[in-house]
Order: sequence, then C-alpha cells, then structure tokens
Amino acid sequence: MTTQNNSYTLGLNKTPANYVPLSPLTFLERAATVYPKHTAVVHGKIRLSWAETYERARRLASALTRRGIVDGDTVAAMLPNIPAMYEAHFGVPMLGAILNTLNTRLDAEAIAFMLQHSEAKVILTDKEFSGVMKRALQMLPQGRKPLVIDVDDPEYTGGGELLGEKTYEDFILEGDPEFEWSMPQDEWKAITLNYTSGTTGNPKGVVYHHRGAYLNAVSNILGWSMPKHSVYLWTLPMFHCNGWCFPWTMAAVIGTNVCLRRIDVRQIYEVIAAEKVTHFCGAPIVHNMLMNAPAEVRALKTHIVEGFIAGAAPPAAIIEGMEKNGFKLTHVYGLTETYGPSVVCEWHDEWDELDATAQSKLKARQGVRNHMLEGLMVANPLNLDPVPHDGETMGEIFMRGNNVMMGYLKNPVATDECFTGDWFHSGDLAVCHPDGYIEIKDRSKDIIISGGENISTIEVEDALYRHPEVLEAAVVARPDEKWGETPCAFVTLKDNAKVTEEELMAFCRTQLAHFKTPRKIIFTSLPKTSTGKIQKFLLREQAKAS
Repeated sequence: MTTQNNSYTLGLNKTPANYVPLSPLTFLERAATVYPKHTAVVHGKIRLSWAETYERARRLASALTRRGIVDGDTVAAMLPNIPAMYEAHFGVPMLGAILNTLNTRLDAEAIAFMLQHSEAKVILTDKEFSGVMKRALQMLPQGRKPLVIDVDDPEYTGGGELLGEKTYEDFILEGDPEFEWSMPQDEWKAITLNYTSGTTGNPKGVVYHHRGAYLNAVSNILGWSMPKHSVYLWTLPMFHCNGWCFPWTMAAVIGTNVCLRRIDVRQIYEVIAAEKVTHFCGAPIVHNMLMNAPAEVRALKTHIVEGFIAGAAPPAAIIEGMEKNGFKLTHVYGLTETYGPSVVCEWHDEWDELDATAQSKLKARQGVRNHMLEGLMVANPLNLDPVPHDGETMGEIFMRGNNVMMGYLKNPVATDECFTGDWFHSGDLAVCHPDGYIEIKDRSKDIIISGGENISTIEVEDALYRHPEVLEAAVVARPDEKWGETPCAFVTLKDNAKVTEEELMAFCRTQLAHFKTPRKIIFTSLPKTSTGKIQKFLLREQAKAS
C-alpha cells in the first residue's frame, strides 16, 4: 500500500513559526520573564528570585563556553541540593552540553569510572566531598582530568578543601548575564546523563533527551495537580534521575525550591513550617523517618503537605502512618531509565469512603501510566503476552513512550537487550488488577519460590511493617532442603522495642498464609545503597550463612 498526500498535508511544512523542539529550558526563561521577582530558590539565608536564577544559569553557560566547553561535552556535578545544582540543570544544557549529576554517596572508584566513561570536561564539586573527589581525580589518566570548579557553600560548616582553580561564585562571574543561549535543534538531543546504581559490574549511563525531560516535567504537574507557585522541599536528591525532573517542573509552575543539603528529620519539619512547604518527594525510607519522628517534632507541622512516595514498593503501613500525620501521599513508580516516575496511583473519589487501612492498600499499588507514558503493561517476558487482569497472575512490567531513556551510553548491547520487542523491560514483577492498576510483587531476582509457590517479599515486608515495634524490614530467600527456599526476614526494631523472633513470627501468621511467614528473623540494621535502597544481595548472602 502506498501513502498519498491529502489536502491536509500537501504543501504544509514545519517552519520556525509552527514547530519548535521541546526543551525544559523554556520554563526558566518564561518564569524569569513573567514572575521575575518571585522567589525561586531558598537556601538558608540565601533567597534568589527567578530573574536572578535565570541570570546565574546564563552566566554559568557563558563561563563554560569561554573555557572551551562546546555542544556535546559532558559537565559533571558532585553537589548536594543547593542553588548551584539547580542552576546547573539549566546552565549546562543552555550551551548544548550534557549534565552528569553524580551520586554524592559513591566511592572514589565509582566516581572515577563515571568521569572517565562520560569523558567529563568539567566537574563542579562541593567542598564536603573533596576527600572522595580528590582520590577519584588521582585515578584518572594524565590528560583526561576535567577542569575542577569548587562550590564553597556558605551553609556548609564542616571540613574539606578546595581542589580547583576557582570557586563556583567566582567562575560564574566570568560569564555574561545576557548570554544568548539557543534551543536544541533536535529535541532528541541529550540533556543529561544518569548512572544506575547497580550491585554488580560497572554502572550503566542512562541518557535523557530534551523532549523526555520536558514531557516528564509537565507530567509531574498533571499527575500531582500542582498549582502555580508551589513550594517544593528538596528531600529527594537532585542527582537521582535529575530529581525526578522536578528542577524543570518547579520552573514550569514558577514555584519556590527550598534546598536541603541532607536529610535531617527535625530540620525537615522546621523548614516545612517556616517556608509553608506544599510538596516534597522521597523514598519510603525518608517517609518512614518522618513518620517515626518524636511527637514534639511532628507537632511543628500544622498544615497538610503533599508527598510523592517512590523508590521501592512502599509498605501500606508507612502510607497509612504518614496520612495520619498530615501528609497526603501519592504513590508513583518508575526507574532511572524512565526519567523517574512514569506510573502514578491515580485516586478515585469513591475510595474516600473506605477506611484508612483499605485506602493505604490501594495507595500502595503502583497504579496506571502517567500522562506522558504511552504504553504500560504486565506481560510474560518470554512472548510479551499481557497477563490476565486478575490481580494474581504475575508478569514483568513493560513501558514505552517519550519518557523512556534514549539508551545506555556506549553500551549498545545492553540498550538492545532492554528494548527487545519494542518495549522497555523493567525487570520488576507485578500483577494487574481488574481495574487496570498494576502492583509490584518483586524484582525478578528477589521473588521467593517455596515448594513451587511464589512468595512476594514485598507482601511479607508489608506484614512486618504493620507490627508496632518494627522500624524497617527486608525479606529475602533462604535456601531450604525441603522447600527449596523459604522467607528470611531482617528487621530493625524501634528504640526500646523488645519483641522476640517467636512473637514476630506469630504476628506474621495473623497477617499471612503460613507458608509465607518467615522461617527465620534476624534483628539487625539494614545495609543500604547510596540512594537508600536496601542491599538485598548482601542480605541473601547472610541468609545463606545463617
């Protein structure tokens, strides 16, 4: 069959008047033009307007250009949630360069690998991380070391040293505040690079493009019904999936970014109260810390705050506890490869009539695709046949759309593998409920197969979290001669808790089928990755030896 032009396409072409590539850089320019005096960034005593933020981003782009950085170069950032990190999300791509935000909790070897793999020409680094950064730079080959620019944050009072030739503030003074930046000619052009936090082998570099960043930033607004001038607290690291695209989201809503260098529960509650914070994001571990804060600390917050929760499947008990504490949570799900959140647990008004426990269980489901994800399904990973919508049949989660990464940097094999069948393979196992909402049951490597029955570690963890003395819990498979595998739980108790292994097992039997109840419970602190995820591979090794 041949395709013929019809009257609606004949002689009609893309021109600068009717087509402009999508880029989140336009959000900053608009914010500075429409609301130049509105507060854009708060950091301790520092308060910057949108006009000032735009000027500083343009100075950064100009200064980098004057140092020889050109279109396609990589600029890395080893920074906490501070103004310089926010400005880099605009200033670096303004000149066509790609921003690589480094995880501030990584070791020197991992950082050195990323700097060399990305061929970073410049590194913006905070003085707090000078020790690990100094070691990483020493590992790089001669002639491959990037220009080092130090960020000497006035809010940081700890140790460290300056490694570069200039501080960030002096560096951007080299730049032109009226720098004439340009939009990308192609919205498929890379805007940022994020490395996965893998547990084995070298991390993979996930490449985002301008189009995806633009669309996911807007999707955050739609999925959360964010109003203009929202006040957003940066509990989520900006280095993680570019802060789930919220640096660009906040420019789009012309809101206020409240910076936070580190997670401190009392400080979070104090800042929420002082700045009248309306929104924040975080992994379940952060919400768990806030939920378990002392009563006098929790009392500092007197207004409802909207929260996005994601990063791992959150126990329903955490959602229920946070709701009781005046936080209205929305559960989202995604991966580094999907620009952060790409699935949202959309709420239905009729669910308001349910009790708190039933509501929390509904909110613990991952949900449905967000506005900018074109395809979401749970399917058989071998033939991509969708599973029945029965809430029981397990399959792998697959996605497709504009907010799926371009691919893995310099790794075509891994890229092709994860896009097999023209879908992105997440590696997460889930079920699909009759209403079309998906619910993760496990990572494919974490599912427990006991006597031929699949046991979801998430389901067992949720039961453990419902015990009033449990602070944190993680469940892994433990080899068993009779059953093949049985659940082994690692539990951190709250201060002064005295529950025994037998008592906790008995409690689980009231919540779960007996074959799902842990056969072994080990009381300990849980090992975590640099992004706060529990390192189950270490727990599996410990379970084997127990």
